[in-house]
Amino acid sequence: MKVTAKRKEFKFSPDSSRVVARFFWNGQERTEKMIDKVLLMDEEQVQLTLEQTLREFASRHRNISKIFFKHFEKILELIGKMNGHYETLTDSQKMLIGSYCTMEYSIESAAIFNPSIIKDFDQSYLEEGEVRVILSFRATGEGHISSIVFRRGIIDKNNDLHVMKSGDQIDLAEVTHKRLYDKKRFIKKLNEMNIPKKYSKSIMEDLPANFEYYALTTAVAKILDDKSISLERRMALNEITWLVDSFYDVQFHLDSDLTERVLFPISNSENKGIEDARFVNFIESDGTKKVYATYSAYNGHTTLPKLLSTEDFYTFRVMPLHGEGAQNKNLALFPKKIKGQYAMLARIDGVNNYIMFSDKSTLWNDPIKIQEPKSPWEYTQIGNCGSPIWTNEGWLIITHGVGPMRRYSIGASLLDLEDPTKEIGRLKEPLLTPLEKERDGYVPNVVYSCGSIIHNNNLILPYAVSDYSSTYAVISMDELLEALKNN
Repeated sequence: MKVTAKRKEFKFSPDSSRVVARFFWNGQERTEKMIDKVLLMDEEQVQLTLEQTLREFASRHRNISKIFFKHFEKILELIGKMNGHYETLTDSQKMLIGSYCTMEYSIESAAIFNPSIIKDFDQSYLEEGEVRVILSFRATGEGHISSIVFRRGIIDKNNDLHVMKSGDQIDLAEVTHKRLYDKKRFIKKLNEMNIPKKYSKSIMEDLPANFEYYALTTAVAKILDDKSISLERRMALNEITWLVDSFYDVQFHLDSDLTERVLFPISNSENKGIEDARFVNFIESDGTKKVYATYSAYNGHTTLPKLLSTEDFYTFRVMPLHGEGAQNKNLALFPKKIKGQYAMLARIDGVNNYIMFSDKSTLWNDPIKIQEPKSPWEYTQIGNCGSPIWTNEGWLIITHGVGPMRRYSIGASLLDLEDPTKEIGRLKEPLLTPLEKERDGYVPNVVYSCGSIIHNNNLILPYAVSDYSSTYAVISMDELLEALKNN
């Protein structure tokens, strides 16, 4: 039985005008020459050049002068070595030097794809049959660096999506790192990341049972100053700092719109991208609500599964996931505990679907295989397309399958509510395969999603079109559940 998916004529396309101001490092020699030239400018030249820069860029960024000061502070050590008296510089000189260490980066210039959708905390002032939603996307710019961006909208009684206007200026979050780290858990994660003990032991053995962020980073930095250490050891030490940097909180300004808040790669563990966030409305055992999201952090060498949480979309807590099951990509958290435990879907071997249970949201062991590729359109691999959705008939799992020519399709499965290791049914044919007009993009022949919701007894399924743009489809829940139970 083929389930009908009604594609909506709606499209999210990349917007190259959405830019952030990033730190720009032009190499020590070039930066030193730039600083020398700025210091040779008289006060009038400095002021004129700074005013010209502010005139051109102040309207494109929130508090650009603060950004210039922040980027100036990143090279304080270099300036101190050059003249030893950076505190004698005027604010205008500091800002101007900071402007030369700043560049604009278009976060969506290449693609906006792999969407996830959840219901907004605020459901007030809506008409009958409407729901307010938050959509997240993987946005990709130059160099294929990915970040998480948001849109807010309302789905009406006809399941038509009305998207709110996006804000004009991207808000850069303030970052704070976790103060204390548990040494035993930290060493376990180093082992999971296959960092050789011969390189980590000398660092870790001198740290207390609960150590501070700067104690570890300072110890590593001292060893890295030795230019004679091997490349393998240098890489291992860098990965240790990548791990400690991966624990952090971010805080956005209260006067920023949701569409202006971007989770841009912050720690070294994700400096090549934040990939495929799967957001889910989670209900705690005491009835309180929060939003979780799993995502893959990538630094060019290692993929680190991470978990973020928020209660208001202003403050986000970010933590790496631990355990033998916290491997590879494609982790998706269930929206509530099952028999007192958190539950997570995973694809730890890159091919099959697994489920895990845990007392902690960040520790995942003992994965149980629940699905293998069954149909030709998914013979290469099967995985999830977002967090499970509760229904009266079972846990609805939207899946993806990879078939010939690495074509991605979207399917569906149903798992038992009380024991989700048991599969009740699975569609033999996919819900969605790429249409002819959807085949071309950054990665051809792909439809993919990171999360859906049920509204008006319909599945609202946002999906990416060949890793370039995004749209959505609507599927009748009655038709879908009937097909799943018959299979």
